[in-house]
Amino acid sequence: MSYLDNIRTFVRVYELGSMSAAGRDLRISPAVTSSRISSLEEHLNVRLFQRTTRSLTATEQGRAFYTGAVAVLEAVDTAEGQVAGITDNPKGSLYVAAPLGVGRRLIAPLVPNFVRDYPLIDIRLRLTDRTVDLTTEGLDISFFLGEPADSNLRIKPIVHCDRVLVAAPKYIAQRGNPVDGAALVKDAHNCLNLRYPGAPEFQWRLQTSDGPQRFRVAGRYECDDGDVLTEWALAGEGIALKPVFEVAGHLNAGRLVPVATKNPPMPIQMACLYTHRRRQDPKTRLFMEYMTTRIGASMNAAQQSVQLPR
Repeated sequence: MSYLDNIRTFVRVYELGSMSAAGRDLRISPAVTSSRISSLEEHLNVRLFQRTTRSLTATEQGRAFYTGAVAVLEAVDTAEGQVAGITDNPKGSLYVAAPLGVGRRLIAPLVPNFVRDYPLIDIRLRLTDRTVDLTTEGLDISFFLGEPADSNLRIKPIVHCDRVLVAAPKYIAQRGNPVDGAALVKDAHNCLNLRYPGAPEFQWRLQTSDGPQRFRVAGRYECDDGDVLTEWALAGEGIALKPVFEVAGHLNAGRLVPVATKNPPMPIQMACLYTHRRRQDPKTRLFMEYMTTRIGASMNAAQQSVQLPR
């Protein structure tokens, strides 16, 4: 097993390009990470990485070994999955990513119940509104809102997610209620934008009588955390584009109200992203089925609780 640990460590160092990053990912110390790589190099009698104080680069031997190492780990994972499937006793760690709002409201509350039902499975949940890479970040599953960029990955649809433009009554009293997307631009409304490295949506895509159109809105505030945008909107600082399920409670209580209702935002898909190989793992399959069924029901209930102008 120690040799397999060395191989797993090598693969993560190779993919992340850093001993320290791989150590954090595997939850081992830098000293253990370095020791495992050194032990593997000694066993193979080759140098797998060129190291300097500032960089780490795979050697030709390291690049060649990586392909075989990944195949070995995939074979071991498949074999373990087959055994777990036969015994109906899946175990191991699952690395899951999700957007902040989805993760906080829908996934995190379900994790303890899932673990109680399957006590041999550990959940490592990472929440971020940026786009994640399943392969390089060592993830098994990624929940997302929108359209994935990587067509090589598999998608399990969950639900279509309605969205709404919202503002607090305080903001509307000060700036007025824009009737449509053109008014958002013309009257220079303070639009609260979700921004993170690589964010694709720098315009708001709204429904019009001529079909979907993009409106180049502007605003003084940006953040990479969607919940911060909600807090700013609640404080009367501007207009936010939000999934309905995230702000349903605020809408029903009147703390936020829909704006620009003539041109509502286009709905987006919520789905689960995974590789074909991960789908074969019983614990991955169990977690996806458990979460998608419950998340879909919760989101539909939240959306149906809000009466939006049409």
